[in-house]
Amino acid sequence: MPASKREQLVDTAMRLFCSDGFQRVGIDRIVAEAGVAKMTLYNHFKSKDELVLAALRRRDELFRNNFSRQVEAAADTAAGRLAALFDVLHAWINSDDFNGCMFCNAAAEYRDASSPIRALAAEHKRLMLAYIRLLAEQAGAEHPEGLAEHLNLLLEGAISQALTAGDLDAAQAAARAARVVLDTLPKQ
Repeated sequence: MPASKREQLVDTAMRLFCSDGFQRVGIDRIVAEAGVAKMTLYNHFKSKDELVLAALRRRDELFRNNFSRQVEAAADTAAGRLAALFDVLHAWINSDDFNGCMFCNAAAEYRDASSPIRALAAEHKRLMLAYIRLLAEQAGAEHPEGLAEHLNLLLEGAISQALTAGDLDAAQAAARAARVVLDTLPKQ
């Protein structure tokens, strides 16, 4: 079934924002690559910022669902899934479409703390942390919130290192650091 014009706009914008950033991608380029008229865009979105929000929402949904699905498929136990976080991250970092974290990039480009775009970026990070905390709880961690925060910092650091330094093995280095903590989890 063909995508609606709105979906075409959102998917095109998401792809372009991921690869080239938010400020560098203009409305004219989005409508041209989506194959729609500019009026169609403004029938669906009042402003570019509304389109940015829609693209971030789509990216959040796709990324979190795909990430968690891959983690769940990689291991049978919660402790194994905590370790698998880094394997899934490594695969993403080494994929052709890795351009860093779209949500970190959004927060960097939309620096106003009251921006709904920045708030949505922060919400994505909270939801990712909540997923890691859930895995830590399921794994029987004594302090699941603390463990989740530590693992999340390692994941975020690996993303940053991969993007800024081109270190495609950053997730594996983070996994080695995480293993020290994960080895203390109760055996399931």
